[in-house]
Amino acid sequence: MSADPLIESLSAALDARPDDLPLRLHLAALLLDAGRAGEAIAQVGQALAREPGSAQAQALMQRALGGSVPPPPPAGPRPPAQRPAPAGPGDAAATADHDPLAAYERELADVVPPRFARAGDEPEPVTGDADRVYDVEASGIRLADVGGMSAVKERLELAFLGPLRNPELRRMYGKSLRGGLMLYGPPGCGKTFLARAVAGEMGAKFISLSIVDVLDMWMGNSERNLHELFQAARRNAPCVLFLDEVDALGHKRSQVGSSSMRTLGNQLLAELDGMEGSNEGVFVLAATNTPWDVDPALRRPGRLDRVVLVLPPDAEARRSILEYHLRERPIAGIDLRKIVAATEDYSGADLAHLCETAAEFAMADSVRTGEVRMIEHRDLERAVREVRPSTKPWMATARNVAMFANEGGVYDDLVAYLKQRRML
Repeated sequence: MSADPLIESLSAALDARPDDLPLRLHLAALLLDAGRAGEAIAQVGQALAREPGSAQAQALMQRALGGSVPPPPPAGPRPPAQRPAPAGPGDAAATADHDPLAAYERELADVVPPRFARAGDEPEPVTGDADRVYDVEASGIRLADVGGMSAVKERLELAFLGPLRNPELRRMYGKSLRGGLMLYGPPGCGKTFLARAVAGEMGAKFISLSIVDVLDMWMGNSERNLHELFQAARRNAPCVLFLDEVDALGHKRSQVGSSSMRTLGNQLLAELDGMEGSNEGVFVLAATNTPWDVDPALRRPGRLDRVVLVLPPDAEARRSILEYHLRERPIAGIDLRKIVAATEDYSGADLAHLCETAAEFAMADSVRTGEVRMIEHRDLERAVREVRPSTKPWMATARNVAMFANEGGVYDDLVAYLKQRRML
């Protein structure tokens, strides 16, 4: 509370009459006299929001920000307002040079965004792909670039690629070019890479969507952002729309305490159903590490109704990944067969980190001895001892889900894999 009774009284009166501009400016002047410039600026800012052309408010703002105070306007009745002449091309810059608010906005541009738009500030309209808030990419990756994953590739061929390559058969069998598929599995096993490969195989555009592309602090903006992403995919059909970490966007609504997140989940369901526009030619691929946290409504027919388990790479895939990450490094005497056998539970990201670590060991040894040497088998063996597989914590959680939460056989493929590994 203020120590000045007059300021207290004026503040209370202003709460009852917030549109009383003379009262607000009088309070701002008293606050400035009391040395409370921050509160005065807030009051003057509200006054300028209501009447941007107020000379008294502009003078108080100059005074609050340490500028010189222009003489007050002469007393007496104001002349009648005159309609301004049309602005010419050079008038905007001239106005900004003489407008104290424009000067303040330029001075504080890194801290406070401009409050008022002026003539000439509007961006020029653009057309085509440039009129996209989100990146629409053309993927150059093919499924042949993905090592292993034969079962996943076969499922993708049945769901998406086969119908696209055979339009006459598709029409005969009534197969739609809309649909969704959810990839799940341990982190770092290539779900995003696989989605890009599907887009490249189709010759389709690729849009990646994550929670940071959607969430906004203002009510309704998150739903609008999600709608705009789907609209971009529809405009660029055929298009693969990749929902990364779909559990963040479509978490189980029964476990979500925020009404805004529940509304966002409902918007996602509406977009997948095509209620906001036709999804013909839009292929929705989603990825998650925790499918048990995804709202069951997302897995109903016509949405993300097909679920595919993406497992850690098998021996053939691990060899391909290791060869890829060692191909441009100086290597000598490496027995890949032994390294492949020692990295059974490693994800693709783990194998990349393994090669990086082995290169660090060889480089550190070269720096220490002053003699450059190749990356050798001993470096990779040492890296295997230091870099542990990141998939084991996920497997422990997945084991509990497979044993106690496999309603309707959703995770039968996971159960089969765990039994094969003798983890069940």
